[in-house]
Amino acid sequence: MELSKVFKNNEEWITAKLEKDPDYFTELAKGQNPDILYIGCSDSRVTAEDLMGVQPGEVFVHRNIANMVISIDLNLMSVLTYAVENLKVDHVVICGHYFCGGVKAAMNSADLGILNPWLRNIRDVYRLHRKELNNIEDENKRYNRLVELNVQEQCVNVLKTAVVQKAVRNRGMKIHGWVFDVASGKLIDLKIDFKNILKDITEIYDLGGMNIDSLAIDV
Repeated sequence: MELSKVFKNNEEWITAKLEKDPDYFTELAKGQNPDILYIGCSDSRVTAEDLMGVQPGEVFVHRNIANMVISIDLNLMSVLTYAVENLKVDHVVICGHYFCGGVKAAMNSADLGILNPWLRNIRDVYRLHRKELNNIEDENKRYNRLVELNVQEQCVNVLKTAVVQKAVRNRGMKIHGWVFDVASGKLIDLKIDFKNILKDITEIYDLGGMNIDSLAIDV
């Protein structure tokens, strides 16, 4: 793509918005009040606003390779804290996608340099669920099941954070795990059973008095 095309597209987008609403950008400049924090993958095929059909100002977005939630990632943790404490989002969504390159890379033992420590977190997800995954003979099905399990584990990682625990406890903020099917365009709610999953880790992680049952109701 020629970069000049980008600026032409921008001009056409501005014109289209102003034709529908002459005050569109004036109102947009006043601030943001999103209901959703979306944590997704950096893959160029997966754009948060397009797949959800939302407009600027409706979703706060963070994207990284394989939609990971890593406690020492200051970028992610800053986004999460700002969205929850300052923007007061009602929902945190972790959205993976089938045929994710990051997940596929983690399934192989190749040395990928600087990517190694990042991918190790996905390999840990494989390790946690290796019995289930190793019983799946079809490679693509195993690959996409790891995508789903990775979303599940990143939801758990979100719930391990103090800022999220506080928001869930005090104002009922909800956590969701989704997957986008690139081949069909369908957005899938994984309906993660947080109740059972979190009961397995309460002996290790202090969940700060969260009502685990309330998490399960939403899914």
